Amino acid sequence: MTTLNLTINGRKHGPIEVRDDLSMNDFLREMLGMTGTKFGCGAAQCLSCAVIIDNPDGTSYTTPTCVVPATNFDGKAIRTVEGHAKDGELSALQRAFIDHFAFQCGYCTAGFLNEGQVLLELLAREPVARDQLETVIADALDGHLCRCTGYIKYHQAVRDVILADAKRYLTANK
Repeated sequence: MTTLNLTINGRKHGPIEVRDDLSMNDFLREMLGMTGTKFGCGAAQCLSCAVIIDNPDGTSYTTPTCVVPATNFDGKAIRTVEGHAKDGELSALQRAFIDHFAFQCGYCTAGFLNEGQVLLELLAREPVARDQLETVIADALDGHLCRCTGYIKYHQAVRDVILADAKRYLTANK
């Protein structure tokens, strides 16, 4: 058993005793009742289980949770799909996913949403030229698997959020 302390969606959790072999996915779903993070392939290949890790320097990245022990998240700040809406209002990215019907069965949606959010935050810090946008989106979402083949709609939703606030996310082509 290991004592775990972490922050999830801005809320501190711990100290909590967990088995050393408990996956982060099982910790979120079974111990905290946060069922938005899905268990897909169980091999960290589909990324439906991806959550956001927030670094102290303000950068972030996604990581799978299905094969990673919860103890690896000790002391970290993470965001799950449950943390995107604020004060009952969906984020711009969540609204775009709905507007584009970018989900079908919805199993992979949390991973795509978290990855898309990380991309938005990256572009807010380091905007790209408009002519690079399609490649940047494809590179960011690469690796996330959708059983229903909804890739185009996910890409369109992310692109529309970026283009709706182009001054924030894009530079002028040079």
